Amino acid sequence: MANLLIVDDDANTLASLSRAFRLAGHEATVCDNAGRALDLIKTQRFDLVLSDVVMPGKDGLSLLEDLKNLGAQIPTVMISGQANIEMAVRATRLGAVDFLEKPLSTDKLLLTVDNVLRLKRLEEENRQLRQRVGRHEIVHSGEAMRRVMAQVERVAASETRVCILGETGTGKELVARALHERSLRREGAFVTLNCAAVPSELIESELFGHEKGAFTGATVRHLGKFEQAHGGTLFLDEIGDMPLVMQAKLLRVLEENQIERVGGDRPIPVEVRVIVATHRNLDELVQRGAFRQDLYHRIYVFPLRLPPLRERTEDIPRLAEHFARQVSEQNAWKPKPFTPEAIAELQRYGWPGNVRELRNVVERLLLLSGDVIEVADVRLALPQASAPAVAGLPAAGPLAGRVEAFEREVILSELKRHQRMTDAAKALGLERSHLYKKCQQLGIDLRAMRKGE
Repeated sequence: MANLLIVDDDANTLASLSRAFRLAGHEATVCDNAGRALDLIKTQRFDLVLSDVVMPGKDGLSLLEDLKNLGAQIPTVMISGQANIEMAVRATRLGAVDFLEKPLSTDKLLLTVDNVLRLKRLEEENRQLRQRVGRHEIVHSGEAMRRVMAQVERVAASETRVCILGETGTGKELVARALHERSLRREGAFVTLNCAAVPSELIESELFGHEKGAFTGATVRHLGKFEQAHGGTLFLDEIGDMPLVMQAKLLRVLEENQIERVGGDRPIPVEVRVIVATHRNLDELVQRGAFRQDLYHRIYVFPLRLPPLRERTEDIPRLAEHFARQVSEQNAWKPKPFTPEAIAELQRYGWPGNVRELRNVVERLLLLSGDVIEVADVRLALPQASAPAVAGLPAAGPLAGRVEAFEREVILSELKRHQRMTDAAKALGLERSHLYKKCQQLGIDLRAMRKGE
């Protein structure tokens, strides 16, 4: 059922058309002049407008112009008893989807309306599909993310376990999804679980499921994430925050490829590729006894480090434009361009919240700015309490992340200053082997640095 607006100065035409549409199962609102029609369109939702061309006062072509200027995305079919080619061409240029001559054939009119509505549904489905694809798109143009995506392509088709490392907001789930979509499991499910967001007493049930009556409140059987992901990919985000007890149970599942539901009495085979991610330093957690070493060796097969946004500022122009387009489409807003100065201001900021923070700021800018996003708008939209990043370090965020960033900057500085690894290690007061290990932990690509020399 569609909601139609019929505009015609002839009362008999309005009565016969509204009756025909209602018999066909549609809702029809009638109006005898273009000015009143425009008022209705501003306050109500219509799926299609059917308008006469020749009317006293404002005619149907003027109504088309008003709809175009208003930005109303409503399919409009024009009708006229005084039709000519020139009139039809002008109506089409103004956005009319069809032009029908009076007297109208009811069957032809209903078929035209059904075709227009079907086309509108297809366009809406395509728009939603583009939004879904855009939401999972990894936007980049710089060398840092090109290297990451090259690694994704290399490892995706295998069953190798990948451990994605990176600060909060760097896009770890997007990379995990990219690994899934480029794998042989792409037709299977992609299931996610944030280990830090689930209470410790519920995480076993979330992962492995439970039987009816397994505990108070378990009124039905529940399939856990492993069973939901059978034949596909399970992404365990923030694996570093998983309780030690659950780490032991997860290790057993990874070794045996079978789970047992809470309250169950039999093992259930599962065939799942597990990808994990964390913003924490797993080596440090292992040394402190907060993460099992045997599980670490199971999941840390292919580490993939995502650079923070402050290390890939060359991507900010494309990211900002991508988010502006995405947010505008979702809200039916008019797109707004950035001035070069506004982009430069975005690139100067430290981005402690990384790409996720940039998306939020872009949405704020679309609400605050005029037709063009200026540098003053950016300064107003950025957090006032946050100072710009100093020497490439984050201006805010968890202490562990800032310490890690500081270590990385110091090591990079010494590596650039010294020609030999031995000299850099000596300047830092480290054993050469320890410096190599530190570089690996912090995602410093020594081969890329040597190529750039």
